[in-house]
Amino acid sequence: MNDLPPDLSRLRTLETWLQLTLDRVRQQIVVAEQRAAQQQRAIPPPPPDWVLQLSIGGEGRPIAVHAGGCPSAGRRARPVSRDQAMRALTEGLEPCALCRPDTELGIL
Repeated sequence: MNDLPPDLSRLRTLETWLQLTLDRVRQQIVVAEQRAAQQQRAIPPPPPDWVLQLSIGGEGRPIAVHAGGCPSAGRRARPVSRDQAMRALTEGLEPCALCRPDTELGIL
């Protein structure tokens, strides 16, 4: 069973219509890919694992250790490695009472 027209004229018309439709679909694919790329860029990076909360003022000295993403760290926080966070705690820097980085790091 052939569902296509038998004559050349209608076959050419159908071919043109299909080509135009395919072009429109490809244009929409480009738009959708651009939108997906924009949404991908809009996702913020994950928080660091550990941060040092810094003091107010020009010195910016560390005043507390936090687990990454802790809301108590505030805006003045600097990401640090696990080793740096452990060293800061063992050297007497205060652990955050909310996120308990000392417990997370196994320092009690």
